[in-house]
Amino acid sequence: MNASSDRAGLRGQLSVAGIVIGCVGCVIITASSVYTALKMGSLPWPTIFTSITALVLLRAVGRTSLNEANITQVIMSAGSMVAGGLAFTIPGVWMLGLTDEVSWGEMLAVALAGTLLGLVCTALIQRHFVEESDLEYPIGTAAAETLLASHAGGSTGVKLFGAMALAGVWCVVRDVLGLMPSLVAQLPVPGVAFGFQNSPMRWAVGFLAGRRSIIWWAIGALAGWFGLVVGGQALGIWDVSTAQGVVSSLGMGLMMGSGAGVVVRDIAMPLVRRWRARTSVSSAPEGASQGVGSDSGQTVEETPAQQPGTGFISRFITRYDAGVLALMAASAALIVCFALGLGPVVAVAVVLFAFVTAIMSAQSVGQSGIDPMEIFGLIVLLFVAAFSNATQVQLFFVAGVIAVACGLAGDVMSDFKTGQIIGTSPRSMWFGQAIGAVLGTGVAVVVMVALVSAYGPDAFGTDALFVAAQANVVATMVSGIPSVPAFVVGLLAGMVLYIAGIPAMMLGLGVYLPFYMSISTVFGAVVRWVYDRVCAARGADPSSAEETGVVIASGVLGGESIVGVIIAFATVASGLLA
Repeated sequence: MNASSDRAGLRGQLSVAGIVIGCVGCVIITASSVYTALKMGSLPWPTIFTSITALVLLRAVGRTSLNEANITQVIMSAGSMVAGGLAFTIPGVWMLGLTDEVSWGEMLAVALAGTLLGLVCTALIQRHFVEESDLEYPIGTAAAETLLASHAGGSTGVKLFGAMALAGVWCVVRDVLGLMPSLVAQLPVPGVAFGFQNSPMRWAVGFLAGRRSIIWWAIGALAGWFGLVVGGQALGIWDVSTAQGVVSSLGMGLMMGSGAGVVVRDIAMPLVRRWRARTSVSSAPEGASQGVGSDSGQTVEETPAQQPGTGFISRFITRYDAGVLALMAASAALIVCFALGLGPVVAVAVVLFAFVTAIMSAQSVGQSGIDPMEIFGLIVLLFVAAFSNATQVQLFFVAGVIAVACGLAGDVMSDFKTGQIIGTSPRSMWFGQAIGAVLGTGVAVVVMVALVSAYGPDAFGTDALFVAAQANVVATMVSGIPSVPAFVVGLLAGMVLYIAGIPAMMLGLGVYLPFYMSISTVFGAVVRWVYDRVCAARGADPSSAEETGVVIASGVLGGESIVGVIIAFATVASGLLA
């Protein structure tokens, strides 16, 4: 694909109607993503939700192009990963009691630097990781299938917006009118927050997460809270406080070990295999190494590096584009250096590490659909902490920049995969991502400021209103790990388990998060199991039934999170007017 054909695609697929609808959706999705990430301790990909919403809204204004709908959903969803990068790191500052040490301007600088680096990196690596690799990108593939199925017709929009409305009303009845409790079925288990979270959004996370992931999540919750905390107390090994420190440290280690496993299994091992393949080709007889037929009439298969027309840089980048990308990278470095006060050496290191971790993110999302953005941020944070004099707050800034860049990279690469399947111009998608990501930086910061203003810094923490699990991990790494041995065990176990094909990230979440959150998420998976059995018993088409379930669950997730943000803004407004 050359630059002239991409420009034609840009004119034909990036429309005014799509940009306007995409920007409005981006504001809503980004705001709800901040709330979801903080409240749930996770951030499910919004791509399915935005794909359906974009298609329905474009149809309402007489636009039926599938590629136009794809670009629109790209704009809508871009800000969500920027929101995730901020929500997974910055609240750790408040958890450490450093309430006056971070301003809205510094949060904006973190988000903007991460966004610029994420966009630069994905423009450079798109060709290699999407066009030339065999990575599946399950989220991007699912989005393409959803667009194709929804484009064929049906009542998808009614189901989506109906589920949103129902979840929104539920949230109002619980949080505004106070007619329902937030936590039910609580039991006095020493050291364990036992109960059931009254949150359709939490149940939707379990519904969408996948059975295998939820099983390991449940195993982690049971082993951590009942095995180590309850069992350890019963055997007299430790008291409640010590047990909780061991569990949190072990959970953090498992999650970080999973990130290390991504580096080993998904990046280092494939590179070693390619190096061995090239070595074997170069050491083969001259005829075989050149692809000349052997006695058996067969030829040696070329490696990707040998295939004609291949390379690392994306095809849609022109010389002018290269200059713009260089300017964006330099701008990000200046923001890190001066706006965040980290100095030139750290700024250069952050830019270089952003590129490396973006590649790690692309590889992880391509293989598993999981983007441990905060883990990549932690890796760079630890490096900067070891070789610089950065303050605690500045270390959070470093983690935030990397997390935003990696979050955006994972989202962009999944969208590129969607476009490859349905024929959308990569250049159009990149511009759509740039529009949504830049808009999302402002929206995410505004929502973060609104939430901390409405509920106070004490609302962020493991047992607080906003669990912010990932930010809590970052805060613990900055301030000191409760149990270093448990962390080291978790780190090694997480890496080994991930390499062995076991979702150590989900296992670690189960160990780390409060038990009531885990059991409530498992309930969502049970609902999914019952739903699948009922549909099968009725002889429903499996693909149609799965699409309906995903659409409704996505609507529930979006409805409660959007209303939650509205309630927060209303709280801020009422406080200002009082």
